Amino acid sequence: MIPRYSRPEMTAIWEPETRFRIWFEIEAHAAAAMAEIGMVPKASAQAIWDKGSQAKFNVARIDEIEAVTKHDVIAFLTHLAEFIGPDARFVHQGMTSSDVLDTCFNVQLVRASDLIIADIDRVLAALKTRALEHKNTITIGRSHGIHAEPTTFGVKLAYAYAEFARCRERMVAAKKEVSTCAISGAVGTFANIDPRVEKYVAAKLGLTAEPVSTQVIPRDRHAMYFATLGVVASSMERLAIEIRHMQRTEVLEAEEYFSPGQKGSSAMPHKRNPVLTENVTGLARMVRAYALPAMENVALWHERDISHSSVERMIGPDATITLDFALNRLAGVVEKLVVYPANMKKNLDKLGGLHNSQRVLLALTQAGASREDAYALVQRNAMKTWEHGADFLTELKADKEVVAKVPASALEQMFDLGYHTKHVETIFKRVFG
Repeated sequence: MIPRYSRPEMTAIWEPETRFRIWFEIEAHAAAAMAEIGMVPKASAQAIWDKGSQAKFNVARIDEIEAVTKHDVIAFLTHLAEFIGPDARFVHQGMTSSDVLDTCFNVQLVRASDLIIADIDRVLAALKTRALEHKNTITIGRSHGIHAEPTTFGVKLAYAYAEFARCRERMVAAKKEVSTCAISGAVGTFANIDPRVEKYVAAKLGLTAEPVSTQVIPRDRHAMYFATLGVVASSMERLAIEIRHMQRTEVLEAEEYFSPGQKGSSAMPHKRNPVLTENVTGLARMVRAYALPAMENVALWHERDISHSSVERMIGPDATITLDFALNRLAGVVEKLVVYPANMKKNLDKLGGLHNSQRVLLALTQAGASREDAYALVQRNAMKTWEHGADFLTELKADKEVVAKVPASALEQMFDLGYHTKHVETIFKRVFG
């Protein structure tokens, strides 16, 4: 992943040094478990742990060995033996490479999950704060991009909060999905290693033993994980696009914070562009793109092939690092979002009260008009407002067929904004408790 869209804590999870340290821990825990059940000498298991713990693994040296062996795990084990000495013969007893690779990959995904869940918590906190701040800030709701009926900006943010709360639940489930360990040997039969070793290693790493592994941990788990990352990314994009729309010059109901000294365009000094949410939109596309190859990894040959390996070396770091960065960028946008209530009210008034059309329609049906006739009465007056800029209430009051069923005084009462926001409190209680 390129540094521009990376954060150090997440990047560190995928560094070679971290990977080799996890590999060592898997091997050392396995040796300790074997020592407990009498498969290897206890003194040798202790030596493996002590000497390996103090070792500083040399990535360049491992690469040098791999250039000859053409096998990354063997290269690592050869390098590890350079630190441990004769006791290294008890390392990797009865294990296969996938025991190390798959268990390590899941450890990394679990650690990445913890950071992503924390990122979502930051987004949730920002959304809750701003939603409560603008709980009663009236704005026009839009369907198809066209004025519909009034809502509040707080409700818009509450909607996003509820969505990201679901994202958090999905990430917790995704973390659980990949929190498994496989130390089952060639083709997963435990022929040369005791199942108790797997249970021991799993417990030490905070994982659970994979019920059945065919030399590899089943990739449907990973497909679900990366699909979840894609769903989170889609929720990010939905909110980012909402903000981008609100920042358009013709709308300008909210905009990204524009810091002192910031420049919007190399050519036009007046520009203030929604660059952060545009960036989030682009990054969301990338995260979603990683879900498909994860799904294609599910179908491996027989008990194992390595067609998934090259894919996961890319999508593991790229998807988690990208999502981590984008979530924090989005949280910052929400925290500093500049909101313009006056512009919201100005935009709401642009169509001369047309947002009350449904209420008038319902009143006419309650007064005895058929729905078809009521719709026609309301629409013909609405179109005068739409096409000629007339005032909707004025047109309705001048329509004899309308006032014959609904008096002018009653019509006036239907143009109260409070009617549209009377259940905001109910929505907030549902969302925030």
